[in-house]
Amino acid sequence: MKKDFIDFNDMSMEEWDRLYALCEDIIEHKDRYKRVCEGKILATPFFEPSTRTFFSFQSAMIRLGGNYIEFSDYNTSSVSKGENLKDTIKTIANYADIIAMRHPVEGAATAAALYSKIPVINAGDGGHLHPTQTLTDLVTIKRKKGTLSGFKIGICGDLLNGRTVHSLIKALSRFKNNEFILISTKELRVPSYITDFLNKHNQKFKEVYSLDDCISELDILYMTRIQRERFSSIEEYNRQANVYKLDTNKLSRARKDLIVMHPLPKVDEITYDADEDKRCIYFDQAEYGMYIRMALIMTLIENNEMKKGEPVGPFMKGKKKCSNEKCITVKEPYLDCLVKVSESGKTLCAYCDHEIVE
Repeated sequence: MKKDFIDFNDMSMEEWDRLYALCEDIIEHKDRYKRVCEGKILATPFFEPSTRTFFSFQSAMIRLGGNYIEFSDYNTSSVSKGENLKDTIKTIANYADIIAMRHPVEGAATAAALYSKIPVINAGDGGHLHPTQTLTDLVTIKRKKGTLSGFKIGICGDLLNGRTVHSLIKALSRFKNNEFILISTKELRVPSYITDFLNKHNQKFKEVYSLDDCISELDILYMTRIQRERFSSIEEYNRQANVYKLDTNKLSRARKDLIVMHPLPKVDEITYDADEDKRCIYFDQAEYGMYIRMALIMTLIENNEMKKGEPVGPFMKGKKKCSNEKCITVKEPYLDCLVKVSESGKTLCAYCDHEIVE
C-alpha cells in the first residue's frame, strides 16, 4: 500500500482484498491482535467535531496494543495561535508513528501528507472525502450482503457537501453492475467532478428528487444529514432541512432485504420508530468502522518507510491557483499550486479535485 491513505481510489483492488481479509480475521480472532502495535503511537489531530471517527481510531489503536495522542479542539493547540498546518503536522510527526487527521477544509489531508514523515490517514477533509468511512461502508455491505456488486444503491440527502457520499460513489463504481440513484434537491446535487467520474466510467446513475418514488426498487439506502456546518447562513440551511425523512411508512414499501445505512450523526432525517427496523444497520456499521481502522493502522505502520516529503500522488506544478474558496490552498497560501489530470482530461486541483481552467 501507499504510505498515506487519502482517497480510497488510490488503493488497488488487490490491496482492498488484503485489507478486507485482515479486517475479517481481526473480527473473528480479536485476541491475536492485542499487541501488534505495542510501543506505537497514533496522533489524532481533529480540527472539527467527531464522535465515531475520533473514538473508533483511538479504540482501534488501543485494541492493537498501542497508544494515542490527540486534540479534538484546535483551540487547545497552537493552531489557535496562528500556527499553519505544515508546522503543526511536521511537529506532530516527531511524536507519533501514524496520523489520522480530520479537518474542515477541503484538501487538507493531501497537504498534510506532503509534509509528514509518517503515514497520514484522511479522517475527513471538509466536504471533499472521507475514505475510512468508505472502508467502513464497504465492510458493512460485504458482511451483510455477501458481495459488493450488482446493487441498486440510493443515496439521499446532502450530496453536494457529503464527503462520505463522494468517497462511496467513487469506491462502489469500481465493483461490477452497481447502479446509483442520487436523491437530493437541485441545490444539493453531487458536484460535477463526481458526475464526470461516473460518466467517464460509464456508470449507470440517475438523479431524482423524491425518495418515495424510488425506495421500493433499492437494495441499499444510504441516508445522510443536511450538514448545517457547510452552509454560509442558517437561512440557507433551513431551506434545505427536513426535505427528506425516512419513516416506517416509507420502509413499509421497501424490499424486505433492503439495508439502510448512515455515516452518522443523524439528526432528523430518520424517525425514532424507524430506528427499530432491523433493516437499519447503521450502529453495526459504526462498529465495523473500528475493525477496518485497526486493519488500516496495522498495514500502514508495517509498510511504512520514513518519507522525505515527496508528493502523495502523480501531481504536477500548476500555473493557476485553485478557485475553490473551500480549498486548503486558500487557507494556507504557502502551499505549492499542484494539479493532476482527470481521466476525462480535465485539470484538477491536486488537493480538492476542483476543476482548474487555465
